[in-house]
Amino acid sequence: MPILALYAGLLALIFIYLSFNIAMSRKKLLIGVGTGDGENKAFECAIRVQANFAEYVPIALILMAIFESNHGHYMVAHIAGITLVVARLLHAYGLGKSSGTSVGRFVGILLTWLVIVGLSVANIYYFILVTTSL
Repeated sequence: MPILALYAGLLALIFIYLSFNIAMSRKKLLIGVGTGDGENKAFECAIRVQANFAEYVPIALILMAIFESNHGHYMVAHIAGITLVVARLLHAYGLGKSSGTSVGRFVGILLTWLVIVGLSVANIYYFILVTTSL
């Protein structure tokens, strides 16, 4: 699954960056692991950015793997992958700047949901297509 490999690799690097950001913030703010966010709003935002990434990206990558393994059109897989990478960058930037609403946060989560819904529908369509032709 070479297309999945590309986007999973890019997204994993983004995840490591977000995780590193938390580790460096913990060190700078002297907030120990397991002690929460130290009631620091900026640090709380950093934690939520990484957690939100961890909540949404795996399901999108699983759906992309299924789509690619079922020989889904390579362009659709690339569009989904590019959109997901852009969405997660926008979301991280938007939420990282403010815990309130922001354009980046809104567009990022909307695009993430569209990728997940689009791949879900494509995989369901493939299932129906295959099972009705048996």
